[in-house]
Amino acid sequence: MTEATATPASYLSIDNLWKAFGDFLALKDISLNINEREFVCFLGPSGCGKTTLLRAIAGLDLQTKGRVVQGGKDVSNLPPSERDFGIVFQSYALFPNLTIEKNIAFGLENTGRSKSEITSRVAELLQLVGLPEQGKKYPAQLSGGQQQRIALARAIATNPGLLLLDEPLSALDAKVRVHLRHEIKELQRKLGVTAVMVTHDQEEALAMADRIVVMNHGVIEQVGSPTEVYRHPANLFVADFIGEMNQIPAIAGASGEVTISSTKLQSQRHDFNVGETIVAAIRPEDVIPHGDGARSPGAPDEIETPGNAFEVDVSEMEFLGSFWRCRLQHKMFGTGELIADFSINAVRRLDLAVGKTMTVELPQSRLMAFVPAGDAS
Repeated sequence: MTEATATPASYLSIDNLWKAFGDFLALKDISLNINEREFVCFLGPSGCGKTTLLRAIAGLDLQTKGRVVQGGKDVSNLPPSERDFGIVFQSYALFPNLTIEKNIAFGLENTGRSKSEITSRVAELLQLVGLPEQGKKYPAQLSGGQQQRIALARAIATNPGLLLLDEPLSALDAKVRVHLRHEIKELQRKLGVTAVMVTHDQEEALAMADRIVVMNHGVIEQVGSPTEVYRHPANLFVADFIGEMNQIPAIAGASGEVTISSTKLQSQRHDFNVGETIVAAIRPEDVIPHGDGARSPGAPDEIETPGNAFEVDVSEMEFLGSFWRCRLQHKMFGTGELIADFSINAVRRLDLAVGKTMTVELPQSRLMAFVPAGDAS
């Protein structure tokens, strides 16, 4: 008899949640379970409803209908002050006329703690976010990254069960953003707090989230781990929004086959009818170069699917630091092109250059088939 695997406890449940602003539906029948200690990112383009959903969880914008249950308690109609959460905004929302210490202490002053307990807690939090010497300063005297750390310290001061983050890193420069996202994730793990973060930055979501909730037009398109939503997108919107994706007009063949122009290729299995208009899609990094020196030393020489290999002309090359982005032309793409990302070593071994002809393969396991944009029901 096999031992059952423990299922993580659901801490936050959103059931059939709708939000309307007049005639505009910002959220449409959202249902989602978030596990205890999980870090979840709401990801999507501007106006997709992700911030509205976060505000509904916080009680800042009550839902039109539906339920929000936190820690087994229905909080759907409770005001923010009676909900157990801390929140960090994009704008930091620090009080400019209060010192850093008083900013952090603000939420502690109505919890019945003594002054000495509050002082001790503030010192502990300043140490936790790596700014123990900044307590006497005012927000304007700190950098953007430091201010965001203080906003985070204030949000977790009362040990909330839920941490809400509304695009907390978008106002920071790239290097600070990368550093701080690592710090936030480590802090969340250390505290064991359930966290929900809104972002439109796909890289941020991929780097930080245990699960990503991809949203568009007020609905959830896909929920999954970063690997799942990137490698196995549920539809063309997810495939296109997260990472780069080649989209090629095609016709469905039997399951596992697509035809691009007049060329039949092997693809992932699909449920389309033969002759149906579809989009064949593959990520640039999944395009495999062939030729002398194309593979790493010791790699097998055979290609996965010979029928999926063909010659292309290199029309453009763009150096992006850790790899080369190449634009490839072939008659099957018509006036379009295939974008491929090749490693620096592969480019060097193949001696690639603009104008050169080379062989590439679209591996069957990575060639996907989707409903064309605008045709999905």
